[in-house]
Amino acid sequence: MAIKRIGILVGGGPAPGTNAVISAAVIEAIKRGCVPIGFRDGFQWLAQRYTDEQHEMDITEVSRAHLGGGVMLGASRTDVASDPKLLENAVAALRKLAIDGIVAIGGDDLVRSAVAIERETKGRIPVVLVPKSIDNDLDISGTVPTLGYETARDVGVEIVKNLMEDAVTTGRWYLAVTMGRPTGHLTLGIGKAVSATCTVIPEEFPPGPVRLADLADVIEGAIVKRRALGRKHGVVLVSEAVVERFDPAEVAELEDVDRDAQGNIRVTEIDLGRKMVNEVTLRLERRGLKVSIVDKTIGYELRCASPLPMEAEYARDLGYAAVRQLLSGRGSAIITIQAGATRPVPLADCLDPATGRGRRRAVDVGGADYRVARRYMVRIERSDLADDAMVAKLAEAAAMKPDELRRHFAGLR
Repeated sequence: MAIKRIGILVGGGPAPGTNAVISAAVIEAIKRGCVPIGFRDGFQWLAQRYTDEQHEMDITEVSRAHLGGGVMLGASRTDVASDPKLLENAVAALRKLAIDGIVAIGGDDLVRSAVAIERETKGRIPVVLVPKSIDNDLDISGTVPTLGYETARDVGVEIVKNLMEDAVTTGRWYLAVTMGRPTGHLTLGIGKAVSATCTVIPEEFPPGPVRLADLADVIEGAIVKRRALGRKHGVVLVSEAVVERFDPAEVAELEDVDRDAQGNIRVTEIDLGRKMVNEVTLRLERRGLKVSIVDKTIGYELRCASPLPMEAEYARDLGYAAVRQLLSGRGSAIITIQAGATRPVPLADCLDPATGRGRRRAVDVGGADYRVARRYMVRIERSDLADDAMVAKLAEAAAMKPDELRRHFAGLR
């Protein structure tokens, strides 16, 4: 079936490099004799059977867009697979507009909608997904990064560098809660690159609910060990995704917190940083230790930054490859670039049958990437608690007796 009219839309949140994908897709579509149609706000209006929130795009509109931040077409988390009526509306709108194929830019949320459109139309409207997420959590083969991750990490590193400098200058601690859910890729990537004092991600905790006390133990332990090493300042990074592991019975706010269109907790509404600062400060003050700790949220400023040159180039490759995949007639797929070559991955292979969404990849805490990061962190390890000399130093720094310190931090992993 000939592809003549290509719809372009963006799902999920903003991510650096998205405009470069749109630009490349528009230019390649026009060069191949197709008409690129830009849809405003992802599937939001299509799901209501509206056909006015779209326009034919041209090269002039996108020629300088590739280095810009934000999303020129807007984005939404509307999931047409969540309701048969939404799916019916979206397909009807696409057919009315004579759309022959779709370039969709998004993450695990968008995989389900893409699969639903492809199945509902029996492949007559193929969907090619460009994997985009600053969280880097879409399982698209090995270590292939999702678009936006590298730039978001770079922006995060610059922020934490400044916090580290301020910590040295003022002799205080910063507790920075970093955007990214439900995995810890972005937080770990920032922490490892900038060499933060300690980085905490959800994957390091055993299965089951995580207690506030578990997280406080790690943070308090980092402060104590740093004091034992002769330094009274530092920066701890905590992934906001840890909130999703908390027991709602322990954190009452989780019961009433707003959720997004995909049903995910809006974790930014949980004041994790303030809770942890209060808990750790109280623990230390009970033992007569005065430590200045300031909480900082590193969040939305990561999403709409202008892409790094390497990521703008990567995005252009992805947009070009997405259009080529549609025109090849090989059907729906997720586009990846591996070892310099385009490798489409069937959409169905990336669908998690348990959730209906795209498969997510967690940080492998048994892998070399995490092990190296952990090796350079300052935190109390089990090996420290087995070393009498180290326990004596830690106990002095914590204003505790050695046996008391061992019991207090016995749960650390």
